[in-house]
Amino acid sequence: MLGPIAAWSDGRPLSVGGPRQRCVLGALLVHLGREVTVDQLISYLWNDDPPRTARSVIQVQIHHLRQLLPDSIATTSGGYILDVAPETVDLHRFRGLRERAANSEPELRLDLLDQGLECWRGVPFSGVGSDFLEHSIVAPLREERWAAVVAWASCALDLGRQAEVVSRLTPMVSEEPFRERLHLLLITALWRDNERARALAVYETFRANLAEELGVDPGPELTALHGRILRDDARSARVTDQAAAPATGHGSGYIVRNDLPRDLPDFTGRRDSLRLLEEISQGDDDLAKVCVITGAGGEGKTTTAVRFGYEAAKRFPDGQLFIDLYGYTSNKEPLDSSSALAALLRAVGVRPDSVPESLDERSALWRATLMGRRTLVILDNAASYAQVSPLLSSSPGSMTLITTRNDLAGLSGARFLSLGMFDESTSLELLERVVGRDRVRAEPEAARDIIRICDGLPLALRVLAGRMVSRPRWSFAHVARRLGERNRKFRELSVEGQSVESAIDLSYQSLSDDQRRAFLLLGLMIGNTVDLGGAAALLDMELEDADDTLQELVGVCLLNEPQGDVYRLHDLIRAFSLERALAEFEDGEVESARTRLAEFYLETAQHGAEVMGVHGRADPDTGEARHRTYLSGREEAEGWFSLHQENLTDTIEYFAASDNGDSAWRLADAVWRYYALHGHMALLISSQERAFQVSDKQGNQRGRAVTLIGLGIAHCLSGRFEESLALLTEARDLLEAVGDAKGMIRALANLAMAYERLGRFEDAVAASRGVLEYAISVGNTRVEALQRGNLALFHRILGRYEEALETCEQALRDSSDEDNADMRSRAMTTMGEAYLGLGDLKSAFRALDDAMERARRSQLVASQIYIHNSLGIAHRVAGRWDQAVECHTEALALGEASGNRSGDAEIRADLGVTHHAAGRYEEAAVELEKAHALAVERGERYIEARAALALGRLPVPVMPADRARTLLRGAERAFTVMGVPELGQARAALAELDAG
Repeated sequence: MLGPIAAWSDGRPLSVGGPRQRCVLGALLVHLGREVTVDQLISYLWNDDPPRTARSVIQVQIHHLRQLLPDSIATTSGGYILDVAPETVDLHRFRGLRERAANSEPELRLDLLDQGLECWRGVPFSGVGSDFLEHSIVAPLREERWAAVVAWASCALDLGRQAEVVSRLTPMVSEEPFRERLHLLLITALWRDNERARALAVYETFRANLAEELGVDPGPELTALHGRILRDDARSARVTDQAAAPATGHGSGYIVRNDLPRDLPDFTGRRDSLRLLEEISQGDDDLAKVCVITGAGGEGKTTTAVRFGYEAAKRFPDGQLFIDLYGYTSNKEPLDSSSALAALLRAVGVRPDSVPESLDERSALWRATLMGRRTLVILDNAASYAQVSPLLSSSPGSMTLITTRNDLAGLSGARFLSLGMFDESTSLELLERVVGRDRVRAEPEAARDIIRICDGLPLALRVLAGRMVSRPRWSFAHVARRLGERNRKFRELSVEGQSVESAIDLSYQSLSDDQRRAFLLLGLMIGNTVDLGGAAALLDMELEDADDTLQELVGVCLLNEPQGDVYRLHDLIRAFSLERALAEFEDGEVESARTRLAEFYLETAQHGAEVMGVHGRADPDTGEARHRTYLSGREEAEGWFSLHQENLTDTIEYFAASDNGDSAWRLADAVWRYYALHGHMALLISSQERAFQVSDKQGNQRGRAVTLIGLGIAHCLSGRFEESLALLTEARDLLEAVGDAKGMIRALANLAMAYERLGRFEDAVAASRGVLEYAISVGNTRVEALQRGNLALFHRILGRYEEALETCEQALRDSSDEDNADMRSRAMTTMGEAYLGLGDLKSAFRALDDAMERARRSQLVASQIYIHNSLGIAHRVAGRWDQAVECHTEALALGEASGNRSGDAEIRADLGVTHHAAGRYEEAAVELEKAHALAVERGERYIEARAALALGRLPVPVMPADRARTLLRGAERAFTVMGVPELGQARAALAELDAG
């Protein structure tokens, strides 16, 4: 039947997949027998903002549909064609029946139109597609339906079947509140069926809707019909129902009242929300305003609405009405609309015996009673759109304020306000107001601990503050300890009928069985957030189905969506969900869910590591995982790692705690590159150490070796070069013992960098050449380009500037900008430094600026540190001392902020040389002494010698001659062993000192 996309076979429904697949199928069915291009399908799904993977997604949907409809979908040059019998498709069957009806006699016409309308069961494409789909396909289809409905109703009225018209059109007018022809036919049918009062009520509802939403009156045909109905009533001299008397809204019986609950004297925060409500209330006075305050239980929706009611009371002189709809109230069913209207009508003065029986008449009387009045109505604790829709005022200048945990889908023309949690300052303010400023300021850190535990939830803070008021000897530290005790948190968050757990439980009880299961599974997530792909794995659903379920939970405010397709449970909601999940699920089910999510992280991280560049993973994928996010390029991969960096560390811990050492080291191996490039040293070290522990415990030699490499890299980047060398050497030996040639090459590649930092340049060159030879032999151009970049660095240090440039150029030719951005950035940095060595300042700045632009674009923190320092050297050579110092200082600051301290000694040495060149000898001595001491501590012999050379060249009395001579002789010996060009400078400085 026409409506949501569905399929049947032999009377049994078929699964047609998630929203995207249903959308693609629907588009092919609408254009049956005609080509639907891929571009059309992309627009139907995503408007003008498709993801990079849009074409791949379409291909996947077509693949699944071909399994559902074998031999029915043909590929064309630009898209696809679906070829099935038109009579098997409801839309085309409907169109055929409508065409036959056009030329038939009235009785047959009515029957054919009736059969055609039976093909419909809702809105086409509901829940799928884009705005473009809505305008280009859905809206025209709906017009076809309404044209058929009008034709059927007109024919039925001609045949005297007004009761059938009333039965069919009554629910339809609520779907189309502005379709005038439909209302005219319904009102005519009601009048002819002796339902004059209902006919007038339908007219009044339609007229009020037009005035409120569009600012227009009904057309002349409907207005004339209304007049005929009224005149017919006058001629027949019928006695009207007394309930109509106050329906004008201006009768003497109207009562102005203020029903608002007590305002909290210690109301805190929400000033931005109150300002927004104020702006809405002062908007266009020709319209009735509606605002919906949404949020989870305990966020303070009612409190905020009530405070606004008191502050804005003068703006609504005809009353401030408040009614609790019990949408989320323990042991109470939600108040139905009819009962709510009865209460509201009585509140404004309508006599109980004058309240109509039907919902429609009560709603019409409610709108008429308020017409022309400026009234504020607060509908508190609403459950659904259907519950509040009949309660909305249509009087210009009035305002209806709705509080709800639901998204009230379908409420058009309303403004929405989401409260969210208190920030730290507002939370502290609330505690000070309730508990007292002295108690809070006596324990500021413990008070902040309480705020973190409550995660800014106002109800939780109020409950705890209330307990502390009644227990003056309790300290914040004592409360924090009680909250930290197992299974005690929710007991502590309950006082005098207020309970955080109960507030959450009311929302939980409103869920369907499938939604409850999904909510409980989300409580088992690893880490604090989960994206759509991870949620699909955790829930064991297809992506589209998981998307629908997550949005349903967002809609009832049990789940937050801080950014698109990324989800988080409030800490207390997470605690509730986890506790219920552990109680309701079997142990095997809990572990299965967590393992699915952990394996999703592992699969996607390994895929992302390969997308980012060389990461040395030993084993290729053996198959296609059901749950894995596919990353189209480096930028997307880095974005995914950035989003999940802490979740990945938690997943390594999960694997390790589960004694799944193999998965632990594989995941640690997949994430190290991102952590290293972006300076996340703490995460890098903690992840590698945890994976190493479990590998060591289980005697997994390969796992130990891989994590030793990761730890070696972490220690190298942190400036612990001797430790790094020892770890990498052990890893190489282990990999050699297990016969892992590929792993040995990776160990060698990292050993080359450790050798370089220790001034063992020939060892570094040998290690790097060994890796290069291996890469060439297996045709791995990525590794080849990386090693050429490393060799170029060593050539530059050894003074072979032309060779360094040539090697860099070869490395750049061997790689693309996308697949090895960090290598290209480092190669451009080495080129800039080589140009400096050759005295070509213009080319040096051009290369270094290019390197910096690449590093910033790819957020390569480690590269930026060294580029800043190299730019400082270039500015020094150009005689721009202040710019040079600024660049060196920026390099130091960035290293400190990121935790990447590998370049500290080198940067301080260069900063000292810059001060020396500027004649700032005291500043130079300070920085050079720091550099020298740090290099000695770390075993950086090359930087130690460079700092000694610069110190020895400082003038007397800044540097005494005896110490200068000792420093210069030590530098000469070191440079001789290393074979670097600074040897000549050391000898010249010694000669000058001896001559002086």
